[in-house]
Amino acid sequence: MQMKPAHFGDAFDRLRLLRSRRVGAVTFHRLLEEHGSAGAALAALPAIARAAGVEGYEICPVGVVQAELAQGEKLGARLLCHGEADYPQALQDLPDAPPILWALGDAGLLNRPSVAMVGARNASSLGVRMARRLALGLSSAGFCVVSGLARGIDAAAHVAALDGDGGTVAVMAGGVDVIYPPENAALAADIAAKGCRVSEHPPGLEPQARHFPLRNRIIAGLARAVVVVEAAAKSGSLITAKAALDYGREVLSVPGHPFDARASGCNMLIRDGALLVRGPGDVLEALGAPASLQVEPEAVFAPLPGPEARTRPLKDVALLHDMILSRLGPSPMAEDQLLRDLKVAPSDLAPELLTLELDGRIARQPGGLLARVS
Repeated sequence: MQMKPAHFGDAFDRLRLLRSRRVGAVTFHRLLEEHGSAGAALAALPAIARAAGVEGYEICPVGVVQAELAQGEKLGARLLCHGEADYPQALQDLPDAPPILWALGDAGLLNRPSVAMVGARNASSLGVRMARRLALGLSSAGFCVVSGLARGIDAAAHVAALDGDGGTVAVMAGGVDVIYPPENAALAADIAAKGCRVSEHPPGLEPQARHFPLRNRIIAGLARAVVVVEAAAKSGSLITAKAALDYGREVLSVPGHPFDARASGCNMLIRDGALLVRGPGDVLEALGAPASLQVEPEAVFAPLPGPEARTRPLKDVALLHDMILSRLGPSPMAEDQLLRDLKVAPSDLAPELLTLELDGRIARQPGGLLARVS
């Protein structure tokens, strides 16, 4: 007969209850409330299943829990249980709060005042710049930046936040040791060393599509506010924003060009009442931060490019227009790919794309794609 390790105490029973079939976060909390302890809930679970018409129900085997705990210890991760002192206080009162969390890195960051930043995976160059600017400003003001370690906006926010004092937390869709996407492996290692990676799933679990909305609720729950930098009309970022509203968190959004599909979700949020964000100061003001923290030092925050008088010769502008149009055809091309092909700076390309778009010679399509108008 397998015995549970005594040094894990009630945490072992909690983990075993959570890993049992048909027990999710909401059911877990209800069972604990009704039976008083995880051990008592485990004992009652087979009878509860029979009453619900489920025959032959078996609770999670002891060996499965032992293996998960051993793997967590091997990684150097900490098991945080709902209701305990080191569990994130921001999640404590949520109806679907994760009953357990695996934390790899500085778990103290989970109880620091936090702001979540989310956005498009196929982010534009300006979107990435804005994410970095916001994350550095918030982290420099002492706020932890929470995101999901996805490519694009998430990754940019994590990288910039590591340079500030507030740090960063990456909420994982799979196990705390499973890096997705793989190209963020170096960033994930930096976060484990200087920030914190966290997951409600067992170590080693590969993320599935259904795990991402669950991850997004944790991102929203940990933060005092959620800032959406770039997001399509139907995207995971809007799921995070909805969860934030359900939890009573502030939702803020960076506006974007009406023709850019990556900005449609952000513009919709602003239309529906989200606060408009122009820089870190807007977020800090919404959070009630002291006025001294709301000033953006020019040495830290370079202004985003805006309309400027053209200083390039008209001949050069016409040549760039020809190069853009020669690269584009009826089949859409990613803006980032066009940048790489033309080998020009984003600040040089962006105004000319807008000019050609207003002239009706090119069109933007969903997903940050460009096509030539015949």
